[in-house]
Amino acid sequence: MEQGLTAQNMNRVLIAGCPGSGKSQAARKLGQLTGLPVIHLDSHYWLPGWQRPTKAAWRATIQELVARPRWIMDGNFADTLDLRLAAADTLIYLDFSTLLCATRVARRTLFGRGKSREGELPEGCVERIDWPFFRFVLNYREDHREKDLAGINSFAGRSYIFTRPRQLGRFFAGLKKSIGI
Repeated sequence: MEQGLTAQNMNRVLIAGCPGSGKSQAARKLGQLTGLPVIHLDSHYWLPGWQRPTKAAWRATIQELVARPRWIMDGNFADTLDLRLAAADTLIYLDFSTLLCATRVARRTLFGRGKSREGELPEGCVERIDWPFFRFVLNYREDHREKDLAGINSFAGRSYIFTRPRQLGRFFAGLKKSIGI
């Protein structure tokens, strides 16, 4: 862990990575440790019945969310990564394997089928088998990862890139220790 990192010097934390990498879980855990409010972007993006907002409406929503003084924001949405990176002071990028992410998405889909992820998705968006989304997860590293990393490499704040869940666990343990929990 970076020397001097404390819950007090994190105000706007962006958590990004492939779907299924555990962004929402990491955001909840970090929120518990820091007391920062958690913003799950999926709950702001999706309209009932899995309808999408217009690009202009989505960017306006992101601009409103990033203007808040303190937050932990998790989500993938590459088309607004620039706005979120510009506002964040800390970045956590979960760069986990395709196999792990795809397994987590499959498990979440199968065990949550017909249910809504409370707090993560709006009313009217229940888990379902979505083959185009699953294909997106399988192709994320090849088709999207480099673009995300290019944006992340230009980030001026503190950044943490984790390639294994165990590394993220050690990060949280170190943060917990620095807080005195």
